[in-house]
Amino acid sequence: MVTKIDWLDAGLKVLADEGSPALTIERLTTELGLSKGSYYHHFKGTGGFRTALLEHFENSFTTRLIDTVERRPEADAATKLTELMELVLADADSVRLEIAVRAWALQDPEARAAQERVDQARIAYLQELCRGISSMKEPDHLARLLYLILIGAEQIVPPVPGAELRALYATTLTLATGEPFLS
Repeated sequence: MVTKIDWLDAGLKVLADEGSPALTIERLTTELGLSKGSYYHHFKGTGGFRTALLEHFENSFTTRLIDTVERRPEADAATKLTELMELVLADADSVRLEIAVRAWALQDPEARAAQERVDQARIAYLQELCRGISSMKEPDHLARLLYLILIGAEQIVPPVPGAELRALYATTLTLATGEPFLS
C-alpha cells in the first residue's frame, strides 16, 4: 500500500528532476504506477498535494536536520555546527531539489512563503549556533554568510562539489574564530 509519504517523496523526486510544472496528477501516477484514486485518497486535489509537498520539503530538509543535531543537547555549539554542515553536505542530490524549490518560489506565492519560512528557520538556527561559539566574531553576520555560501554554491553551474564547499566553510570559520575549524 502506497502511503501519503510515498506520494510526497515521489513529488520531491519529480520536482527535483523536472521542476514544478511537472507536478501533475498524471506525472505522479506514472511515477508511482498507481491510479488517480490512490492520489485522491491522500490529497484534495493538486492544491492540497502542493501544500503537503511544501510542508514535506520543509520538514525533511530543515526541521529534520535541526532535530537530528539537537538530539545531542549536551554537545557544544561548534560540534553542532560541524554536524549540521556534514548532514547538509552528505546529501548531494538535494542540490537539484533546493534549486527547484527556489525556482518554484519565484512563480508561486505559497512556494515563496514556504521558502521564506525555510530560509528564516535555517538562518535562525545557524545564528543560534554561531552565538554559542565564544570566539566567533559577528556571529549573526557569519551565520547569514554561511547560508549564503551554501545557496551560491548550489546556484552556480556546475554546483560546487561537497569537498570544496567543506573547505570553503573551514576557511570561513577559521577566519571568523581565529582558530582552526572543521577537520
